[in-house]
Amino acid sequence: MDFIVELWRFMRARRKFWLLPVIFMLTIFGGLLVLAQGSPVAPFIYSLF
Repeated sequence: MDFIVELWRFMRARRKFWLLPVIFMLTIFGGLLVLAQGSPVAPFIYSLF
């Protein structure tokens, strides 16, 4: 949790709010890959990439 707080402080202090969508999309794709490893939805998720 400290990492998220530090990241938010960095973005707020340095005016790097454009990083927010990048981090959000990376988190979404990472979550999809983790879910796709052992689920029956895997063939459908892999077809997206």
